[in-house]
Amino acid sequence: MVFCETLLIPCRTNGDGRRLLETRLHFMPAWLLRDASLAPGGEALQLIHLPATSNVAENSPPGTSVHTFSVKLSASQSPVTPGFPLILNSSPLTDAFRVNRLSDTDFEVVTTGKEQLDFETGPNVFDLQIYVKDEVGVIDLQYLMVQVADVNEPPQFPGKLAEGLDLYIVEGAKPGFIYQVEAFDPEDTRRNVPLSYFLISPSKSFRMSANGTLFSTTELDFEAGHSSFHLIVEVKDSSGLKASTALQVNVVNINDEIPRFTSPTRVYRIPEELSVGTIVANVTAEDPDDKAVPSHLLYSISMASSYFMINQRTGTIQVAQRIDRDAGELRQKATISLEVLVRDRPAGGQENRALITFLVEDINDNPATCTKLTFSVLVPERAANGTLLLDLNPFCFDEDGEAPNNKFNFSTPSGVGSSGRFSQEPAGSGKIVLTGDLDYENPSNLAAGNEYTVMIQVQDIAPPYYKNDIYLYIVTRPENEFPLVFDKPFYIFNVSENRPAMTRVGQVHAADPDFPKSSIMYSISSGGAGLQYPNVFWINPKTGELQLVTKADHETVPVYTLRIQATNSEDTSLVTVTVNILDENDEKPVCIPNSYVLAIPEDLQVGTNIQNFKLTCTDLDSSPRSFRYSIGPGNINGHFTFSPDAGSNVTRLLLASRFDYAGGLDKTRDYRLLVYITDDNLLSGRKRAGALIETGTVTLSIKVIPQPTTMVTTTPWPRVTYQILKKNIYSSSAWYVPFVITLGSILLLGLLVSLVVLLAKAILRHCFWKTRVDKKLLAKKGGMKNPKREVVVETVQMSTVFDGEATDPVTGKIYEFNSKTGARKWKDLLTQMPRWREPSPWGAAPHRVVDGEGLGPRRGPEQEIDGLSDNAPAADAGLASQNGAGKPKHRNPALMSRVSPRPHPGN
Repeated sequence: MVFCETLLIPCRTNGDGRRLLETRLHFMPAWLLRDASLAPGGEALQLIHLPATSNVAENSPPGTSVHTFSVKLSASQSPVTPGFPLILNSSPLTDAFRVNRLSDTDFEVVTTGKEQLDFETGPNVFDLQIYVKDEVGVIDLQYLMVQVADVNEPPQFPGKLAEGLDLYIVEGAKPGFIYQVEAFDPEDTRRNVPLSYFLISPSKSFRMSANGTLFSTTELDFEAGHSSFHLIVEVKDSSGLKASTALQVNVVNINDEIPRFTSPTRVYRIPEELSVGTIVANVTAEDPDDKAVPSHLLYSISMASSYFMINQRTGTIQVAQRIDRDAGELRQKATISLEVLVRDRPAGGQENRALITFLVEDINDNPATCTKLTFSVLVPERAANGTLLLDLNPFCFDEDGEAPNNKFNFSTPSGVGSSGRFSQEPAGSGKIVLTGDLDYENPSNLAAGNEYTVMIQVQDIAPPYYKNDIYLYIVTRPENEFPLVFDKPFYIFNVSENRPAMTRVGQVHAADPDFPKSSIMYSISSGGAGLQYPNVFWINPKTGELQLVTKADHETVPVYTLRIQATNSEDTSLVTVTVNILDENDEKPVCIPNSYVLAIPEDLQVGTNIQNFKLTCTDLDSSPRSFRYSIGPGNINGHFTFSPDAGSNVTRLLLASRFDYAGGLDKTRDYRLLVYITDDNLLSGRKRAGALIETGTVTLSIKVIPQPTTMVTTTPWPRVTYQILKKNIYSSSAWYVPFVITLGSILLLGLLVSLVVLLAKAILRHCFWKTRVDKKLLAKKGGMKNPKREVVVETVQMSTVFDGEATDPVTGKIYEFNSKTGARKWKDLLTQMPRWREPSPWGAAPHRVVDGEGLGPRRGPEQEIDGLSDNAPAADAGLASQNGAGKPKHRNPALMSRVSPRPHPGN
């Protein structure tokens, strides 16, 4: 790189990483060479004996001298820079040459051996540019032309053939072609001149043709001792130059002889049940190809067999698993055949086969046995003598394969209680038959428990006479000889309707004479359903006791008919049971109404039916004439009575005596009467003591209304006028009324507040500027003269609950009243008085009356009774405010004189 830059010549890099000049020396400008060779002192650095032309022989070895030259130092005597001179460039490019230093000023060009100099195939002329430089920077550049000289070369063998070649031929192969030897003459690039081939050491077994083909002349036998041959092949060109190479011909031994079995036995007899590993045969063989080493033979069993295994080295056959003559395929065919395979190598090679047969002999090694050694036989009690109970032959067997090892018989039956009842016919046959009586109810059989144990032995008839015990458990099965029956054809039971649940009604009983006694289960097959209950009765399934599930009601169902079923393990029986429900006085009288609220005037006449009140009573189990009426606590001074007080189911409430509040006899005005209705009117005094008596009750609340303090004569007929004190009274049970009112008020108040806030915001947002203009106008006019004050009248209406009705003694009309406050109103408002506007449940909101509007008087407590008059219709402040004249119409002057508007406290 330094030299390229020093010479200012463009450089490039070849494939080996070396930078070469792209310009040829003879293309370099003369002025550049002249200026580059001048030293600073004016004297040049000069390459001596260059330029020049030299010759080098082709195929020259590395280090062959091509040309020698020297360097004349410059006037400064500066030595040549280490690494110089060098070959700067070549044409064509090559690495076949380099510059060697001989001394400080003497150098030579030699071959490198990196590239083969071949006259026939490579370049023949190389132009080398030799460049030198000293330590002060003086340079010189000359060229050397190297010409490759042609040299006559001997023939050559290609590749590995030149070093010698191993050839292989199988023994026994027919004589013929073995190998084609090929060589070439480097001088004959077109391969036109033939070469001559021949064997230097002739052999009887081989010959070679002139064109290099190697032939075998005889069959080669490895076993005859001819295992390999060493041949020298020589090739000669037309100039007599020779080359030779070695051929090693190896005869490949092949396995061409099959092994031969030497053991003569092919059939062996062996007993069964030999232990694993027992040697049963020894198979031997030899290999004719290698008799000296017989151990290389390998033995195996070609046919799959789980009974035997073979030693692959020795050929010994051993037992691999249990050999049972009496089981599996050996029971049908007691022969095991094996095919023994012998080979002279693990894979391939020669092999031979021999069939080995084993005859398995049976021994008596299995006792006679049965699939079951315990049998249970169930025999009906009425079975006849001679009945075959059990045949043991289908269950018993001997697994030995051959007779007499597999033959057996049975011993005589024995066992406690079996004598005279069971035997074997014929003897030893294993057929057990019945010979005695098995009646289940027979006392002797009952003593034995109707169960018998019989033992029989099954045994071999060949030694060693194996045997097994067999046990027979014979059980007598009872038969249904007698039916299941109840002790009565039907049952009738009586039970009072007052009896509670779980009361015993009666008991049924069924029996079966058969043995053994089985449990009897009782159940209700049908009947026993009531109106409210699916089952009024329950029967104990074990005892048959009939019980009540709930109280029975004579008035609902007086008689029940049941079908009772008795069931055991064999039979089922039914019986009819009639249950009479005895009537009892267990129903209380029930009256309508059960409770009532009444209001009567203080001056009500004695004997008056109070508000036409009457009681209508009923009793499911009593006559209408059995009722007796009495008033319990609360009838102070005996003012009230019922008529009639007995003997009827309808009675009326009468005033028995006058009230005397003025004289101080009566002090309370609220009466709470507890009325007793008893159903014992038809019973005499003696019978009442022991009879069941039921009593019903009715609660009456009576309010005595005082006489009015003010008389109003606004009607054409006389009437009673009362002063009424209004109160809001709710029943204690109506707790939800104030809750609902309070909750509704809170929600309504919240809604109104939100609406007022939204309305105020809208007014302030849209009308604020108009308000300011109006104020300015009023200020200019001096304001309003004599402004009138606003008067606010609050009208509060109280909600009244009218809980009673009565007849006006003067007019005969019906009116409603409040028993707590005494407030009244006519019942028929449409025909008897002008329509009133019902007061709101929440009361009337305060109403502000401004100037120019009608202002009506507020109603006082004294005015509500006026509403009962046909000629004095009521009007509240709200109605008054709607009149065009601003004054209430049809207002009684007397009442108006008593009520006046109150000015607002703010005025």
